[in-house]
Amino acid sequence: MNFGFSYVGLVYLAMLMIPNLIWARNKPENYAQYAGKEKRVLLAFERVGEVLVSAVALVFSDFNLRPWNAWCLWLVLSFVLMLLYEAFWIRYFRSGKTMRDFYRGFAGIPVAGATLPVAAFFLLGVYGKNVPMLLATVILGVGHIGIHLAHAKEGNKPRRD
Repeated sequence: MNFGFSYVGLVYLAMLMIPNLIWARNKPENYAQYAGKEKRVLLAFERVGEVLVSAVALVFSDFNLRPWNAWCLWLVLSFVLMLLYEAFWIRYFRSGKTMRDFYRGFAGIPVAGATLPVAAFFLLGVYGKNVPMLLATVILGVGHIGIHLAHAKEGNKPRRD
């Protein structure tokens, strides 16, 4: 592990945060009612994971580009997942912006808005051989994916009108 600024980490965080900032003004209808039911333990894992992943992505130069070798395929795969994440957001922003639109699978990946970035950052940790990133993404994944799975499950319940 090498301390130093990671421009790759910065690019990943921009790819993560820009759509989320746009989403803040384009939340699905009734999202607040789902958010109010989030389990505190999962929320704590998510928040701690967000902080850790963001910090680790920026302060370790292990994620920066290096001369090509087979190990770089981890970075390529990670970046492909981030591109799929961007495509997920494009589909959502063009949709009716319902809870079903938000939690619908994408490219065969369930709760893609949560799963894709967590998997991408995990593979970034593999590429950088960076244990703190691997641990941070596991913490983030437990919370973030757990919360989104619960929301998706709640959104798929039959409505009683």
